[in-house]
Amino acid sequence: MTGAATSAVVAVERLTRRFGALVALDAVTFDVRPAELFGIVGPDGAGKTTLLRILAGVVRPTSGDARVRGVSVARAPEAVKPHIAYMSQRFGLYDDLTVRENIDFYADLYRVPRAERPARIERLHRFSGLGPFADRLAGKLSGGMKQKLSLSCALVHQPEVLLLDEPTFGVDPISRRDLWLILHEMVAAGVTVVVSTSYLDEAERCDRVALLDHGRVLALDTPAALQARLPGEMRALRTDDPRRAAATLADAPGVLAATLYGDAVHVLLARDAAPAAVRAALAAAGVAVIDDAPIEPSLEDVFIHLVGRPEARRV
Repeated sequence: MTGAATSAVVAVERLTRRFGALVALDAVTFDVRPAELFGIVGPDGAGKTTLLRILAGVVRPTSGDARVRGVSVARAPEAVKPHIAYMSQRFGLYDDLTVRENIDFYADLYRVPRAERPARIERLHRFSGLGPFADRLAGKLSGGMKQKLSLSCALVHQPEVLLLDEPTFGVDPISRRDLWLILHEMVAAGVTVVVSTSYLDEAERCDRVALLDHGRVLALDTPAALQARLPGEMRALRTDDPRRAAATLADAPGVLAATLYGDAVHVLLARDAAPAAVRAALAAAGVAVIDDAPIEPSLEDVFIHLVGRPEARRV
């Protein structure tokens, strides 16, 4: 690995993992910069969990390599672990231990010096809001509070790199917001964070994102740059029959993509296409347009456009 990859905190080069005939990761390459919030974004089955488990030294790659703080995960996976904290979707909390006892248990596992624990735990309680619940059993916590406790346990040894596998899955909106605020605090304090998510609205909070599908990176850049890269004009249409509108526009001339978003249809128009032609196509199909306005494309719009392109599989 040369160039920018050698100065990266995490450097991934042609990382491939096969499970029999299934290719979970296919020559994935990217780097993560110091104190960066880096998102790995994709649907279920995209390869996100496999990628993070390899970076954590839990799974060996079939070929290729990744370096975490300069340590090869292929050749020395155990040597990676002192530099990281890995929080899986099912982090190992103990329901019959209290919040305080869970954190103390992980402090013991990570061999955190006892003299340093009070200050660290106080800091963890402060940003997680778990202080008032220190004596509550973990099994009695809400889903969001359990995730905050899991994160606190992962951070008790002050890792340089934090690997998080869909930390907000199944968490209520307020707890999701709180968890992302915590991650931004960690990055501001110098921690490098690699987080996977299937929520594209969350991915927009990252410094850079890798859009992953079927084990391949479709695109990698800042959210703003990815959104600006989308060709044509994005418009939101409200009609009296959204499903029929989306189906009608899917193959309409000048329409690059038409996707149902709740009661609206997001339509990506080619640069030389006229919005009036879209309305005419809908009128011909007996669909009435209630509202039609240009919008800024979301990261979800970008992802759907990339996945929908036949050539996207080769990016």
